[in-house]
Amino acid sequence: QVQLVESGGGLVQPGGSLRLSCAASGSIFSIDGMGWYRQAPGKQRELVASITSGGSTNYADSVKGRFTISRDNAKNTVGLQMNSLKPEDTAVYYCNADTTVTTRARLNVWGRGTLVTVSS
Repeated sequence: QVQLVESGGGLVQPGGSLRLSCAASGSIFSIDGMGWYRQAPGKQRELVASITSGGSTNYADSVKGRFTISRDNAKNTVGLQMNSLKPEDTAVYYCNADTTVTTRARLNVWGRGTLVTVSS
């Protein structure tokens, strides 16, 4: 199977920056889209940013110009650079990947999440 492990969350003051990382491991044949989602307390999980294997990106309007998603296809990793953080960015951030495993089955996989808290 495939596992996604996130890292890089924490507490940051408004206006600060954080970088999240996610590494995929397991019986991976290929990875198509990768993305970051977030879920704030009492709210639904929402897409923050996504990136295709070719490098095309998509961002939620609320993070455009502040967040940058990137990936390393050779290392099966995806990152999210978050700048100019706001209190409303506080949430658990989840990594997601559309994978094809070595049996050629397709799996959509979620990480366990990493907490980002923006507060003074």
